[in-house]
Amino acid sequence: MDDLFITQSEYFKLFSHPVRLKILEILRREDACVCHINAILDLRQSYVSQQLAVLREGGIIEDQKCGWNVYYRVIDRRIYEIMDGVLSIIDPDGTLLRDPLALPADCPCPRCRDGECDEKVAQPETEYSAE
Repeated sequence: MDDLFITQSEYFKLFSHPVRLKILEILRREDACVCHINAILDLRQSYVSQQLAVLREGGIIEDQKCGWNVYYRVIDRRIYEIMDGVLSIIDPDGTLLRDPLALPADCPCPRCRDGECDEKVAQPETEYSAE
């Protein structure tokens, strides 16, 4: 029985870092490569890659190579139910300022720059909508 709680605790730890939560919010919109995520977060690419590795090793995200770039996507979109549930508890009135994680105009990633890999990267099978 303890194994269940240990496993659950380890899973929750994956959500315990603000940068990982931001990455998941970016991936809520679309699959993204490291340079795309880095452009939005304005962090060192090695740091973003480190956080992506934690999410990948934890089974939250997966990657897919497209040319020279690796694109990341959420494996099970039900994680957004968890994230939205926490937000509804800590901010039931929706009064906290939400960080929109806007994409800068000069994003260097091939998808933003050239439209490369749009048709090759698998999109999530079901769209998640917070209703």
